[in-house]
Amino acid sequence: YLSGEEIPPEALARALKNAILSGNLYPVLFGDALEGIGVKELLNFIANFAPSPADMPPQKGTWNEEEVEVAPDPNGPTAVFVFKTLTEAHLGELYFVRVYSGTLNPGTELLNANLGRTEKINQVFLLRGKEREEHKGGLSAGMFGALVKLKETRTGHTLCSKDRPVILAPIEFPHPLISEAIVPKSREDEEKLSEGLSRLRNEDPTFDYKYDPELKQTLIWGLGELHLDVIVSKLKEKFGVELETQRPKIPYREAIRKPAQAMGKYVKQTGGRGQYGIVYIKIEPLPRGQDFEFVNQIFGGAIPAGFIPSVEKGIRDAMKKGILAGYPVVDVKVTLYDGKHHPVDSSNLAFEIAGSLAFKEAQKNAEPYLLEPIYEVEVVVPEEFMGDVIGDLNARRGKILGMDSRGKYQVIRAHVPLAELYKYASTLRSITKGRGTFTMKFSHYDEVPREIAAKIIEEAKKEEAEG
Repeated sequence: YLSGEEIPPEALARALKNAILSGNLYPVLFGDALEGIGVKELLNFIANFAPSPADMPPQKGTWNEEEVEVAPDPNGPTAVFVFKTLTEAHLGELYFVRVYSGTLNPGTELLNANLGRTEKINQVFLLRGKEREEHKGGLSAGMFGALVKLKETRTGHTLCSKDRPVILAPIEFPHPLISEAIVPKSREDEEKLSEGLSRLRNEDPTFDYKYDPELKQTLIWGLGELHLDVIVSKLKEKFGVELETQRPKIPYREAIRKPAQAMGKYVKQTGGRGQYGIVYIKIEPLPRGQDFEFVNQIFGGAIPAGFIPSVEKGIRDAMKKGILAGYPVVDVKVTLYDGKHHPVDSSNLAFEIAGSLAFKEAQKNAEPYLLEPIYEVEVVVPEEFMGDVIGDLNARRGKILGMDSRGKYQVIRAHVPLAELYKYASTLRSITKGRGTFTMKFSHYDEVPREIAAKIIEEAKKEEAEG
C-alpha cells in the first residue's frame, strides 16, 4: 500500500493531529489517576495533538438572548470561563478558569455576566499538580489558571469585560442518577456535615444532596457508586465528618379501595372547662394522582362553621401517617356530613382531634393498600446486550414500554419500581461491560404486590416498635 516506503514520524504526527481536529478520530488513552499511571503520557499527548487556541473556532455565547461569538484573540475583550471549583484549606474556594479571549490580569475588575455583578481579580495562579505558582503577568487567550477570593462566582459562570459582556455556553453536566443515605455518627459530625455537603456541591455540579423530612434521611446523589464513595471519603478527609451509609428508604404511599364511614369522638368533662367534639365522616377513593378533597356537608349548625377548618386540619394530620405502615395517605375524598358540639366545652382542639380519630377509624374499614413510586427508565445499550438487559429489568418487576434504535445502539424504555433500582448502575455496567447507560425519572405511583406489601408493613411495624 505504501510502495515499500516508511512514513516519517513528522508526517504521521501531522496526519494524526489533523484527523483529531476534523473530528474523524477520537483517541483513547489508558491510565490510573489513583496511582498516577499514564498521566505524563496523557499530558504529552494533549500538548502534541490537542487543538491549540489558534486551531479552535470561535466559542459560542449569548448576551441579551442574542447569540454572539468569542474569538480566541489575546488582544480582544476579556472572556473567562469558570469550569471547576475546589475548596482549599487555607485559601478557601479555588476557581479553575480558562481564558477564551483577551487577558486575565490581577488587580482588575470583571463582570460576572451570569449574575450581573462585578468581581475583583486578586491573585492569578498557574497550577502544576498540587503546586501553585502566582502569575503576575496575567493569562492570555487559551491559557488555564486559577483564581481565589471571588465573592459570588460559581462553576459555569463567565467573567468578562464590562464593555463587552457575554455569557459563554455552559457545560452540560449529566444529572445524578443514584442515591445513598448518610448518617453522621455524632452531633458534632452532624454540624460539620452541612458545611461539607454545601462546599462539595459547589465543587461538583454532578453531585447533589437533600434532607428528606418524610424519610428522615440525608440523601446524597451522584453518577455512580464510585462517585458517591469519593464524596464520602472527601467528607471524612477534608471536613472530618465520621459517617455511615445506608440504603435509601422508599417513599411509599397508602390508599383505599372502597368507601367507609366512621365517627370521631373527643369528649373530656371532668369538672371545669372540658373538651367536646364529635364528627361523622365518609371517605372514598379518588382517581390516582388526585391527592385529597374535603367536602363540608354540615347543615343546621350541627358543627359551628368556625370549627370546620379544625376538622379538616385533624384529617390532614391523620393522613400524614396511615394505619398500614405509617406512610402518607393519598387519593382520598373526605365528606364531613354530621357532628355534635357543646356550647361551652367545644373547641378547635377538640374538633381537630375528633377529625383525626374519625379518619383513622374510617381507613381501617376502607381496605387500605400500599402504593410504590414507579420510575420511567431509559437504557441505551449495544444490540448484543439487549436480551440480558431486558431479562434483568423483568427480574426487577419492570414493564417494558418499547424499544428504538439510536445509531448503533438500542434504547429500551421501561417502568420500574424505585425499590428495585438500588445500585442498578453497577449491574448495568456489569451486564454491558461498561457500554450501557441509563436515565430515570419519576413517572407515577402504583400498587405494591400483596406479598411484597406484607413484608414492607411488617418491617415498618418492627421499626416502630424498636423506636
